Amino acid sequence: MNHVEQNEYLDANTLLMLAEQAILQYPKAYQGQVKLLCQSENATFLVRTDKARYALRIHRPNYHSKQDIESELHWLDALTESGIAVPQAILNEHGERVLTLALSDGTTRYAALFNWVEGDMPTTEVDPTAFQQLGQITAKLHRHSKTWQMPDSFQRIIWNHDTMLGAEGHWGDWRNAPYLKKSDHEIIEEAVARIGSDLATFGQSADRYGLIHADLRLTNLLLQNDRIGVIDFDDCGMSWFMHDLAAAISFNEHHAAAPEWVDNWIEGYEREAHISHEEYALIPTFIMQRRIQMMAWVGSHAQTEMALSLGTDWADHTVRLCKKYMNQQQLPVGAA
Repeated sequence: MNHVEQNEYLDANTLLMLAEQAILQYPKAYQGQVKLLCQSENATFLVRTDKARYALRIHRPNYHSKQDIESELHWLDALTESGIAVPQAILNEHGERVLTLALSDGTTRYAALFNWVEGDMPTTEVDPTAFQQLGQITAKLHRHSKTWQMPDSFQRIIWNHDTMLGAEGHWGDWRNAPYLKKSDHEIIEEAVARIGSDLATFGQSADRYGLIHADLRLTNLLLQNDRIGVIDFDDCGMSWFMHDLAAAISFNEHHAAAPEWVDNWIEGYEREAHISHEEYALIPTFIMQRRIQMMAWVGSHAQTEMALSLGTDWADHTVRLCKKYMNQQQLPVGAA
């Protein structure tokens, strides 16, 4: 598969028409004004009726199968039952939760409508202790994941070393990252080899590897009074539990406050669950793996607002963090 084919090629107007088409498949109570909220990977629309708000998600092409999406919704159901505030999918007129929308070129897109999760998104500017809340809710998800009996049909994306950092990884090849100098490939290759070897030894037993959110950053938390909501399970899949810590500081590992963010996340996590000694020892490995994985993402999403916002020295920072990691496996975070 060409990884770039995952990127959205429809313009905003076509997506809006598709969303308006989709909403007509739902009972009248859910039909309202449709407005594009954001389009980073999938397109998310706000649907506003007289009584409520809903979120309609139109999936990008060539990423998830219908069974993958149904599986995500199964986990969201189970999390809701356990008292964690997550989006819930709504049935259309035909009793379906994952819609198949036909495009004029003969291709199809999947869509799902969710209830609206209330709350405000925390930011690092407000208070680094927001990472404590992030760690705490992540631990609750992990506790649930470790005890939940998945349905037989359950199928989600696999985030292992090869699918993250291999040349044919889900998000493409890290070597295609913008502004990465060819002369810096070697140090990253050394880091990738060490990460792979450490994780092969660490293994994938059920106490350390299972179903995770895989993109649990501050932008996917919603705080309302004492309640923490979690959104955007689109990348959830099978991986190491500590990958969620690495994902929490995605793109920002090189910031001066990053070591403090990691400490706060761990403090919050430990309130709800325990990080084993073996997992703790590999935190530098998971953080470095995620940073290089994001190099692949930036390479295959170079024209997105997020990628462009990183500037011209982001790849250089990655190389600096790799050197730090290779030197006694220090935590690859923080400013120079």
